[in-house]
Amino acid sequence: MSSRRWFVLIGGAILPVALLAVWQFATTTGLVSLSVFPSPAMVWTAGVDLAQRGDLGQDVAISTQRVLIGFGIGSVLGLVVGALFGLSRVWEVVLGPTLGAIRAVPSLAWVPLLLLWLGIGEESKITLITIGAFFPVFTTVATALGHVDRQLVEAGRAFGLSGVRLFTTVQLPAVVPAVIAGLRLALAQSWLFLVASELIASSMGLGFRLIDSQNNGRIDRVFLAIILLAVLGKLTDAVVGVFQRYAVKKWA
Repeated sequence: MSSRRWFVLIGGAILPVALLAVWQFATTTGLVSLSVFPSPAMVWTAGVDLAQRGDLGQDVAISTQRVLIGFGIGSVLGLVVGALFGLSRVWEVVLGPTLGAIRAVPSLAWVPLLLLWLGIGEESKITLITIGAFFPVFTTVATALGHVDRQLVEAGRAFGLSGVRLFTTVQLPAVVPAVIAGLRLALAQSWLFLVASELIASSMGLGFRLIDSQNNGRIDRVFLAIILLAVLGKLTDAVVGVFQRYAVKKWA
């Protein structure tokens, strides 16, 4: 491993380790009450207990599944609709104001409507996550395609490219960095909307674990769920980051 990679790994671990040390010190010395700020050991014990019961793995698995499905559907829709907007002024004029208004609706505002329409099953949760993933991809793709260098497009047309071939050969490679950035934003939004979807009418998942632990006064489990959401969000973002480096090298 190169020295630069070691520096990135070590540098990225400094702040989490420092926060963990401060956390341990504050709880051990009594600077904070354990009833409102559990120690790292308490959180670890809560995690082990849930894991032994089989609840922890189930929560992580179902939440990750919901995020990946909603993220996948929302990203594909965002790419398609964003491409239509970026390549055609007509679509932007006709649908732009409506989509802009829908984008402004807070995530929790969708929950009652989706519950009435789709019930309390997986459909309502995945639909909410899909909405969250759609708009970052849609916005970045539409904006990026609208700002592709016109000279590149004209040069492609001069070589006989048009339609799909022009899009895949000239326009799409020009916006790959923006598209990947939109995907990373969409993934982060997916985890945010996941929690909103699981806080209400759910019996499994990390969002459910948050609200259930709050209702039962289990602050240690609340911390555990928050930490797991942060870790899973970072891990999935790292996977997209690897894809970003590959995509930029190959297509950009």
